Amino acid sequence: MTRQDHNFADYCCELLAPTVGACRWRRMFGGYGISTGGLTFALVIDELLYLKTDAQSEAAWREAGCSPFTYASRGRQVKLNYHSAPPEAMESSAAMAAWARLALDCALRVQAARSRPRLPREDDMGGRKAREAGQGPGKRIRRAGPPGG
Repeated sequence: MTRQDHNFADYCCELLAPTVGACRWRRMFGGYGISTGGLTFALVIDELLYLKTDAQSEAAWREAGCSPFTYASRGRQVKLNYHSAPPEAMESSAAMAAWARLALDCALRVQAARSRPRLPREDDMGGRKAREAGQGPGKRIRRAGPPGG
């Protein structure tokens, strides 16, 4: 990575910070991941800024003519949920504000979805949870029902 790459990542953080708060970059995917509060919401790859998207926000990015971040892996194209920033948004923090907020909101939705507790299924009862339930590891929970059913 060259100093020029670092300078562009620094510039992107300066553009985003007035909207999302203090940003920092770190090396990631041959480029940089940009995060605030430990939440990654942007990538810098080949001196292009890509912002986090999801199904709820993707239409806005497409309407603005932004392209998705893709890469080749094992002979096929893989699309990540990031889109390039609109060129006009790269000119000032004010122009970037709505896009930065959209990306951060998306990252927060993804984080919330990942942190929702998952209810254990009956076939998950192993280890500590099984002992707490009085089942012990490796034992199956019997369902109530007619004998032989």
